[in-house]
Parts: sequence; C-alpha cells; structure tokens
Amino acid sequence: MANEKEQLREDMDKALAGGAGPSVARFALACIGGIAGAAGGAWSDAEQKRFNKIFASWLKLQEEEIKEIGITLAEVMIRLDVNDTKVEERLQSPQYLSLVKKCFRDWSAAESEEKRVLLRNLLANAASCSVTSDDVIRLFIQWISNYSEAHFKVVGCIYNNSGITRYKIWQKLHGEPVREDSAEADLFKVIIRDLSMGSIIRQHREVDHYGNFVKPPRKSRGSSSSYKSAFDNEEQYELTGLGNQFVHYTMNEIVPKITGDST
Repeated sequence: MANEKEQLREDMDKALAGGAGPSVARFALACIGGIAGAAGGAWSDAEQKRFNKIFASWLKLQEEEIKEIGITLAEVMIRLDVNDTKVEERLQSPQYLSLVKKCFRDWSAAESEEKRVLLRNLLANAASCSVTSDDVIRLFIQWISNYSEAHFKVVGCIYNNSGITRYKIWQKLHGEPVREDSAEADLFKVIIRDLSMGSIIRQHREVDHYGNFVKPPRKSRGSSSSYKSAFDNEEQYELTGLGNQFVHYTMNEIVPKITGDST
C-alpha cells in the first residue's frame, strides 16, 4: 500500500512537471480504472491539454489521499461537457477552485463512499449550473462534513415524501418499531433536531400566493402536552428552500456525457 501511494505521488509529480511526464488528465483518469478507457478515448489530445492546467491546480491542493481525490476529480470531469466554454471558464475560475480546495482541505480516505459521492455530485453541478451562489455551495460542503449518512437518509426521505411525519419517516427507513426510551429513539430525535436547527428541514406551514408563511391558528391553552414523541404522527415535515437546493446539487446527478450513460 505504501509503495502504491509513493508511486502515485511520483506519477503526480511527473504529471505536474509536464514535458515527458504523462498528462495530468490521463493521470487522474488512470485512478479510476475502467472509466479511463471510455473517457480517455472520448477526449482529444487538445482537450486533455486544455484541462491539464485545471487538473494541475486541483492535484496540488493536497498530496495525502491523492488516489481518492484523483478518482473524485476524474468522475467530476466526465460528468461535464468539456466543449462548453462556459463550463471551462467556470472550472478555471478562482471561485470554483476555492470550492474544490474547501472540499478537499480535510479530505480523508476514512470518509464514507456516500459522502465522497455527494461531494462529487456537488462539484459537478456547481461547475455546470448557477441555481445558487457559491456562498450557498460552501454551506453545502460544510453540511456534508458535519452531518452523517443517517441525516442524509432522512433528508432524502422527506424530499421524496414532503409532508411526512416522524413516525412515517421511521417506518420507511427502519420499519421495526423501537422503545420510546431506547438509544435508537434518542438518536432519531437528535437527527431531526440537527436538521431542523440547520435549516435543512422544517415543520410544514401554509404559505400565501406570495410565498409568505400564513400564521397558524392559536391553540387553546392546555390542548397540547409538553411531551413530544420521537415518533410523532401529527406534525408534518418538508425541506426548506436550502434543503431542496442541497438535494438538487448533491443527490441528483448530472448524466455523464462523455460515456453516453443514460442511467
């Protein structure tokens, strides 16, 4: 393993040095095995040279875990239209490279594959569309770092079932009921609280024609208990505006254009 990492670093140094060394584009693609053949064949030498500088900037960001970074960056690139001048300009912009740097600043191979895929999708979408600002993209990167896969499963469940209750979320994700005083129930409450405090999800509220929240009718005193079950089946949950954009950028992949994959 150590020898393999040293070889990767040596190849990277040669790639960054240019000249007789392999192009950085080919180096990054070589990290992902089978994809290299399809993508490498689709890219012309001119296109590879054009992106050589981009890959060089990216790969200099961090030497540690270079193979994982190379895999992710190569997968980002094959999801983009390399002939689109706007995409090319975006990829080379200081603003976009700043996002790449933030993604990989604390990179670790110990991170889950699920989080790696979320970051890959985020970088690919951030390069090709401008639905939201780079400040929001930075927030999304922070969310991926801060929250767990369990949090993102809840986000996905609410996205696909807007207005769902906590009881139904638990049923869809876990099925089997658990005791109200169990560690599993406590963890579920923590996840819901984290996502609510983070402005990713919220309790459903009616809005008027202009998108303003409608004030709910006042409840009579004594009509509700201070205790709230972890598996409450009354209050409905939905994603916030930020939550919906997060799903758009991280969970809805761009269809790979180089390989022609339509799945």
